[in-house]
Amino acid sequence: MPEGQAIHRIARLINERFEGADVVASSPQGRFSDGARRLDGLTAGRAEAWGKHFFMPFADGGSFARAYNGPSSGMPAGSALQSEEESSSGRLNAKNAIAPGAEHLAETPLGGTSLGDDGPLWLHIHLGLYGRWHFTGEGSDAIVGAGVRSGNHNAVNVGAGSTVRLRLAANGFTADLTGPSRCEILDGPGVRAAVSKLGPDPVRNEPGDRERFVEAVRRRRSPVGQLVLDQSIAAGPGNIYRADCLFRVGISPLRPGNKVSAERLKALWDDLVETMQADVPDGVIRTVPESLRPEPAKASGAKNPDAEGADGDDPEAQRFAVYHRTGRPCLRCGTPVAEKEMAGRRLFWCPSCQR
Repeated sequence: MPEGQAIHRIARLINERFEGADVVASSPQGRFSDGARRLDGLTAGRAEAWGKHFFMPFADGGSFARAYNGPSSGMPAGSALQSEEESSSGRLNAKNAIAPGAEHLAETPLGGTSLGDDGPLWLHIHLGLYGRWHFTGEGSDAIVGAGVRSGNHNAVNVGAGSTVRLRLAANGFTADLTGPSRCEILDGPGVRAAVSKLGPDPVRNEPGDRERFVEAVRRRRSPVGQLVLDQSIAAGPGNIYRADCLFRVGISPLRPGNKVSAERLKALWDDLVETMQADVPDGVIRTVPESLRPEPAKASGAKNPDAEGADGDDPEAQRFAVYHRTGRPCLRCGTPVAEKEMAGRRLFWCPSCQR
């Protein structure tokens, strides 16, 4: 399942291509036809991620403009924000699609819309185990989601229309959604209800989030390794961040939450923030500390340090500290990395370094 940093990257890619554009929406697969018809022709606002959940507002362009600029806005209803120059192909570049006099919209949500506001229709997506987005157009091919390894995007066959749950198109760009566990349209109260079930998101890292996380963990007797994956406690971390961030701060995943000091939990939250935010731009999870990362094996001949075989017998050590490294020596102390099942998920840790 994609972890939270991937959903934040998806939101960025969507916004670069579609924010402010009048979107053509369809469901080639047919399973989201009614929803696509409701979105078709509306203007896309700024997408946001909260943990592993994706939210994107849609409304008529006039509504967005009035909400931000007032009724006297010079933007015609339903119009897309346009750049001063079109691309050589005659299609708009959505990344630079800012209307003259509306430059402020590049730094704020379109129309001043906040997550869960009443008024827009909200597209809500959870990728689950198998969902992914495929972006095409203007040399911007990218695939983000389940089963996609960095540097191997072009090897993934997204499939024809029979697998595409939702297709968004505008400005010469297309985004195809396949295999999500949830794809639905919500109103403002529905969005707020969904978010209310989620804990703080390390990538968002809003004021008070660290304190909320620490308090939630310390109220519980469950192992901290289980609590970090509880999306009502921390929204976004998955198995990789759980394993390696606990290793980075030296906390045993087996220790009960109420037996971990507040200071150590603050350090864990700060590490989740640092590592997850750093991985958003390219979507690649790299959680092994630079000081512990081994030199790639010269014999492998690998040009990409993230590729299989880049570290000879231990390729995962280029990206992960303990995740998927069962029986391999801990990069810090040399103790074999341990593995066990916890709440149905594989857990990795160093029995010596983590207390």
